[in-house]
Amino acid sequence: MAKYNGPVCKICRREGEKLFFKGERCMTVKCAFERKGFPPGQHGKARRLKLSDYGAQLREKQKVKRIYGVLEKQFRNYFEKAERQKGVTGTNLLVFLERRLDNIVYRLGFANSRTQARQLVRHNFIQVNGVRVNLPSFLVKTGDVIQVTEKGRQLPLIRDAMEAVARRGCPPWLEFNKEEAQGRVIMFPTREDITMPIQEHLIVELYSK
Repeated sequence: MAKYNGPVCKICRREGEKLFFKGERCMTVKCAFERKGFPPGQHGKARRLKLSDYGAQLREKQKVKRIYGVLEKQFRNYFEKAERQKGVTGTNLLVFLERRLDNIVYRLGFANSRTQARQLVRHNFIQVNGVRVNLPSFLVKTGDVIQVTEKGRQLPLIRDAMEAVARRGCPPWLEFNKEEAQGRVIMFPTREDITMPIQEHLIVELYSK
């Protein structure tokens, strides 16, 4: 599968806001966005582009794709599923993205970033209902139990991440048990539970053209 392997801090600078690709580092003064809060490139400081409606819609779609680490074809599939469901299409789209296993692992605090969470899933350190699942795009359901394997609990990065979740907080739609290194999906998130600065209506407008 294709993926972006370039400097992730440039993505935050391009989008004009922190996307927290490096976990705890993004909270410190070492964060590249804090040190260089302007777009990357030779003319980044002087670049002051006024976006058209289409440009704003495209930028929002690119931002959300990058936040969740999803490529265009898969993102479009999520949108089409969201459109077929009852309810608000934009909210349905975000719920699908939040239900991805790599995102759940990150939200529960087993990893400091979604990229790190994706690696843990790929390397068979995560179980869903007692069965190992190595697909980051696996969609969890209400009642599913997500747990770190016995071997995974020995990894320092997972132990450190679980300590950090106390500062970041666990979403109200998930239940976290630090002693057992496991979490449970209590319910699907509502729009109010997704606090990231996302304007999903721009994405709906873009795909509806």
